[in-house]
Amino acid sequence: MIKLPASLSVPEGAVTEHFVRSSGPGGQNVNKVSSAVELRFDLNKAGLAEDVRARAAHLAGHRLASGDVIVIHAHEHRTQLKNREAARARLADILKRAARKPRPRRPTKPPKVAKEKRLQSKHLRAVVKRRRTRRTEDE
Repeated sequence: MIKLPASLSVPEGAVTEHFVRSSGPGGQNVNKVSSAVELRFDLNKAGLAEDVRARAAHLAGHRLASGDVIVIHAHEHRTQLKNREAARARLADILKRAARKPRPRRPTKPPKVAKEKRLQSKHLRAVVKRRRTRRTEDE
């Protein structure tokens, strides 16, 4: 069905597909054939680990419908089969990226030389601006 890493498997009941008419070029074929695919993937029925499920929901972004369902529309090809493959490939991409754990961020500090350089450039800039001001004779 969907090509995924060995650590992930998707049950058949978690994925549903509906075929609808596509817009765009294609002449009379567009008005007759339902070639666009609307793929729905229910995260609750998928049996994914909680962290993978949360990352998949985050990666889905605007494609996430209510009830934790990822909705993917594919209508760039003229045939139903190619649109179906494209939708499944997009879902597989989301799930593969969700399966990878993000690297933990290690906080870093700027080196002492960089701090000194920054402060020196700020001082030079302040001197330039100070020289631009007009001095009145009262001062």
